[in-house]
Amino acid sequence: MRQALWPEGSREEHGHEIEQFFTGQAIEPLAVLIADDGMAGPIGIAELSIRSNAEGCRTNRVAYLEGVFVVPEARRRGVGKKLVEAAEGWARAQGCGEFASDTAPSNSVSVALHRAVGFTDAGLLQCFRKDL
Repeated sequence: MRQALWPEGSREEHGHEIEQFFTGQAIEPLAVLIADDGMAGPIGIAELSIRSNAEGCRTNRVAYLEGVFVVPEARRRGVGKKLVEAAEGWARAQGCGEFASDTAPSNSVSVALHRAVGFTDAGLLQCFRKDL
């Protein structure tokens, strides 16, 4: 599912990040939630972190939905909503009063999920970087 969510990363990179998470060596994510249908296995994931700032937020401890993915055959059944609700519970338990996320404006599936679970637009950014 991570590969489908972030296809720019290789299987090896994702495997290494997963290993770091389970051995406690990862900086982020801080938490990973897995939706399991009880028969076929995992059908969705959400990765969470806490950031010191996020677009449109006022506090310096913001729970952040780094990524959420539901397998296509399980979409539109409330799986994404349940993952986000569980993520909100995690965020509250961490003492966060705000919850943020991002997605590419062209990712209509993700935009629809975010809006369906109550996120509001905080702006559209195009970010840049440069090696020095």
